[in-house]
Amino acid sequence: MNIVCIGGGPAGLYFSLLMKKQDPSHQITVVERNRPYDTFGWGVVFSDQTLGNLVNADEQSARAILQSFNHWDDIDIFFKGEKVTSGGHGFCGIGRKRLLNILQQRCEELGVQLVFDNEVEDDQALARKYGADLVIASDGLNSRTRKRYAGTYQPEIEARRCRFVWLGTRKKFDAFTFAFTQTEHGWFQAHIYQYDGDTSTFIVETPEEVWRRAGLDQMTQEESIAYCERLFADQLDGHALMSNSPHLRGSAMWITFPRVVCAQWVHWNMAGSTRVPVVLMGDAAHSAHYSIGSGTKLALEDAIELARCFGTHADAAQALAAYQEVRAVEVLKLQSAARNSMEWFENVERYTAMEAPQFAYSMLTRSQRLSHENLRLRDPDYVAGFEAWIARRACEQAGLASPAGARVLPMLTPFKLRGITLKNRIVVSPMAQYSAVDGVAGDYHLVHLGARALGGAGLVFAEMTCVSADARITPSCPGMYAPAHTAAWKRIVDFVHASSDAKIALQLGHAGPKGSTRAMWDGIDQPLESGNWPLVAASSEQYLEGVSQTARAATVDDMDRIEADFVRATRAAAEAGFDWIELHCAHGYLLSSFISPLTNRRDDEFGGSLESRCRYPLRVFRAMRAAWPVDRPISVRISAHDWVDGGITPDDAVRIARLFKDAGADMIDCSSGQVSKREKPVYGRMFQTPFADRVRNEAKIPTIAVGSIFEADHANSIIAAGRADLCAVGRPHLANPAWTLTEAARIGFSAIDWPKQYRPAKLQLERNLERERQLAAAGAGMSPQQVAARLLEG
Repeated sequence: MNIVCIGGGPAGLYFSLLMKKQDPSHQITVVERNRPYDTFGWGVVFSDQTLGNLVNADEQSARAILQSFNHWDDIDIFFKGEKVTSGGHGFCGIGRKRLLNILQQRCEELGVQLVFDNEVEDDQALARKYGADLVIASDGLNSRTRKRYAGTYQPEIEARRCRFVWLGTRKKFDAFTFAFTQTEHGWFQAHIYQYDGDTSTFIVETPEEVWRRAGLDQMTQEESIAYCERLFADQLDGHALMSNSPHLRGSAMWITFPRVVCAQWVHWNMAGSTRVPVVLMGDAAHSAHYSIGSGTKLALEDAIELARCFGTHADAAQALAAYQEVRAVEVLKLQSAARNSMEWFENVERYTAMEAPQFAYSMLTRSQRLSHENLRLRDPDYVAGFEAWIARRACEQAGLASPAGARVLPMLTPFKLRGITLKNRIVVSPMAQYSAVDGVAGDYHLVHLGARALGGAGLVFAEMTCVSADARITPSCPGMYAPAHTAAWKRIVDFVHASSDAKIALQLGHAGPKGSTRAMWDGIDQPLESGNWPLVAASSEQYLEGVSQTARAATVDDMDRIEADFVRATRAAAEAGFDWIELHCAHGYLLSSFISPLTNRRDDEFGGSLESRCRYPLRVFRAMRAAWPVDRPISVRISAHDWVDGGITPDDAVRIARLFKDAGADMIDCSSGQVSKREKPVYGRMFQTPFADRVRNEAKIPTIAVGSIFEADHANSIIAAGRADLCAVGRPHLANPAWTLTEAARIGFSAIDWPKQYRPAKLQLERNLERERQLAAAGAGMSPQQVAARLLEG
């Protein structure tokens, strides 16, 4: 092929040398706007894993790169006068200029033609000039090619909210360093790493509003640099900061990060009767925030994959389709992690109430790629020390003696709220079971909830329990509106208290417009075939258009009656002995229908602004709080995101949480969605945890995280980082009532006090886990057939 690469950055150069190495008959030209061996920027960072990919792709250039790297394992975090160090991270830094020089030299050795000092204004003219069969557009974040064919590539470009500047210093740092400094205007942070024998990159970052309040938008380049030197004098130790962009004037040196996502990476042009693909690569196709050092990594791995695809597919169209299919998934993973990291740094102030150890842990795990057990693998001493600190703080806050020498996982630390102390942070989520008869919780509920109370969780929630017969979701939902209901629940509560040290909670709710439906397995959200009852909502509403009953708008009399129903149910819950209650204001049920603008179109005092839409749910909550014992907690479940344009957003969730906090709520249970069938949620592990994080650390109220939390590693990371105070685990508890005990044992924790009836099971579980570990160790050197034989033997 005749190949032309627009842009001589890492992506274009590396792809060119790999293709030339693969087939020397390719004619490859790289066209670069800068002068020969000239480049801008300071250093770039790779992980040890990325270096391994480079060695496999081209050992000769990788060897030269490795010889030029500065390697380190530690991350140092400076915050509030303290330094926290975590090791085992395996990073390498190299000067951007040195990296490009190595790649340029390798291209020349292989016969790639490099054309410098040439600004490409027309990719089609360039393709005609060189008779190109393939055009690679690796022309950077501000790609002219991407703009020209935007209709095909469908780029989404989002300018983020922080200003940052790339600087350098002659001070050498022996760890990847993050420094945080508070000023009268707000917080600044620095990302610092050494990349050669005498130079370090020094990136200074702050939110736009802080940058403006500090007057940096009015300063000259020299004044800005002097300002940054004063901010981070403790880290610089008298060394100066340097800029390598003297051509930039005033505040132009401070830029915002553009997040780039493209739906398509390949555009086809016609050259006579021939179709010529124009392929995006590197920053032209995607960007990932510098806080996880990923831009150059993505560019090089794009090049590796595209070269591999051309080597394994004879047809260019097939090769390009395979390239985008593979790389789009990998890039999405890294962009997701990079977005988490970027948003953490954009919102540093959210976490500054934390003490230094927890702040540092939160920063280390910000991307959600680095988990608690992964940190333990990297630096077991750091994690052991942090776990001990977390355990001491939790015991102090719960008024308990600190554990002496025992290892305590973050998820197994105690938690106190009002007069209730939970033995650990794991909650069995309220999960609808559709197994009640006339609202009465029976033997099924005794076994279901009792088993999970014995299974190690600190708090077990009964499913949403309805405050009146017409408040039920289905005829098989439990209630708390008759003496028989109170007696049935008391039987279950008494069993939990007598047979376990778990606490038990009741979630009270009213189905509103989502009521009078069949059990889930008979048709979720489908109305009953007969015997339907009238529905009410904030406004007239049909949840499933053309299918559901139409709920009428609640009148003032309706609202008075429903409030009284909630109060009666609250008193009954206290009589039954529940330790905790929760008010359900989520998922499109009655009280949620008042809060969301998608479902509340009232023009009275209960509609309009967010505060007005919350007025009735808050009124119900205050009445419940007054009827509930003062020493027992009440939490509130909210939908923190409607996942629909015009609906509730995470910003709104913080405001809602503050309103309930002011009304006396003790905790916010942060769920999302199920308010509208038009929702488009973005799923993933721990996908709702960011909502709990924001509410907890902005509204300053304890939270429950819920949603795709299915490993102890997830829960430990969430609790340790201060993203939530409790973790609610649902479906895994359906599969295994002893999920908490099993997960604790799986990661090697055996100090938990198993119920005596379960101790034989504990011993068997530990034997099984040890057998798994032995097989894994033995199988490391075996063929698959040998492993299979051993498994059959055992």
